[in-house]
Amino acid sequence: MVTESGDDPAAGKEWPAHLERRRWPREPSPQKEHRVDVPPALVPLRFSTRDLPPKEQFRSWRSHMAPLLDIHLPNGQAEDDGFLAEQTGWHLGDILIIQQRVQACSYIRDQAMLRSSPIDHWNVGVLRSGRAWTEANRHVTETGPGEIFFRSLGHPYRGRMTDSASVLVFLPYELLTRDAPLLQNAHNIALSGSLAELLVSYIDSLEANLGNLTVEEAPRIIRTIGDMVVACAASSASLDRGQEQTNMGLMERAHRYIHLNLHSDSLTPDVMCRALGISRTRLYQLFETSGGVFNYIRKRRLLQAYADLTNPTDNRPISEIAVATGFDVAANFTRAFSHEFGLSPREVRKTMGTERPAIPATPSMRRFGTTIGDWLTLAR
Repeated sequence: MVTESGDDPAAGKEWPAHLERRRWPREPSPQKEHRVDVPPALVPLRFSTRDLPPKEQFRSWRSHMAPLLDIHLPNGQAEDDGFLAEQTGWHLGDILIIQQRVQACSYIRDQAMLRSSPIDHWNVGVLRSGRAWTEANRHVTETGPGEIFFRSLGHPYRGRMTDSASVLVFLPYELLTRDAPLLQNAHNIALSGSLAELLVSYIDSLEANLGNLTVEEAPRIIRTIGDMVVACAASSASLDRGQEQTNMGLMERAHRYIHLNLHSDSLTPDVMCRALGISRTRLYQLFETSGGVFNYIRKRRLLQAYADLTNPTDNRPISEIAVATGFDVAANFTRAFSHEFGLSPREVRKTMGTERPAIPATPSMRRFGTTIGDWLTLAR
C-alpha cells in the first residue's frame, strides 16, 4: 500500500526475525529534532504487502516491480503462502532513495523490458541483511551485508536474493551523462576499497536523516552522491575488470590471471607463481583472507557455472558445465554448488533458465498504489 503519510505500516503478519532491523526512517539525530522552523524536503511514499490477503501479496509485489524487474518466487513456494515486501521511497530532487525489505525471490531485467521501459537510471544499493547473486554478460556479482553494488538499468541482468533488507539509490541517466562511458563499464560490479567504504558511510548518514533534510540541502547532497558514485565506480571498475599489467598491483594481477585462465587445467599455484614472478608463500599470503588460492579459484568457477546455468542461450548439459568448472564427478559439483548458493544446479537452471514476460498491473492491483516505475518517473 502506498501512502504519503509518515506513519509506520499497520501491524500485521510478522517479518522473519532476521529481517526485523528497525523502523524506517531511523530515529532523527538529537541536534535536528528542534528544526521546526524549516519544512522537510522529503515526504515518503510507502508500499507494503503486509495488510493484503496472503494469496494477493506476491502478485501485488510483482505488479509494483514490473516496470523495473520481472519477479519470480523460489522453487517450492506458492503464491498462496504469502509474500512480505515493503518499500519506503524518498524523492530527493532528481534521485530516489528506497528502503526495502523483501522475502527471497529471483529477478530478471531482460532486453524486451529495456525496449519497452523508459527507465535508464544508475542504481547503487547497500545490503543490510541477506545475500544476492546477479549475473550480467556472464559475470556474476555476489553482494552480502554491508556491501555495495552498482548497476546500469540500461543493460540487462538477472539474479536472485535471499530474505533481505537494503537501501537503494536511483540516479537518472542524464545526471551523470558526462561520465556515462566510464559508468557503463562498471555495470554489475561490487564497489570496493576505501572510497566505497566512504560511500556506504555517507548513505548510512543520509538514511538516518531522511526525515530532516531541507530543500536548501538537497542540491548539495545530489552533487555529493553523484561525485562519490562516479569516483567509486571508476576505482572499483579498474580493480574488477583489470587494466594493463604495469598499472595493477600484485593482487589485481593475480585476480586478472585467474579470470583469464579460469577454465584452464593448468591453473595451479605453481603456474601462477611463475606467471606472477612470486613465491608460493607470497601467493598464499595474498589469498589468505579468501580462504586460500584453491578456495578462491573454486568459488570463481562456481560463480561462472551459476552464470552459465542462468543463461537461457546456454543449453549445455549440467555435467558438461561441471567439467568446465573443474569437477570430474557430477555429484561433487552438485554438492559444492548447493553449498555455495543454497540451490542445486538443476534448481537454478529451472528457476532462472526460462524468461517469462512481466505481468502488467491490473486495475485490482493498482488500487494498492502506484508502481516503482511511477516513483522513478516522479524523481526525474
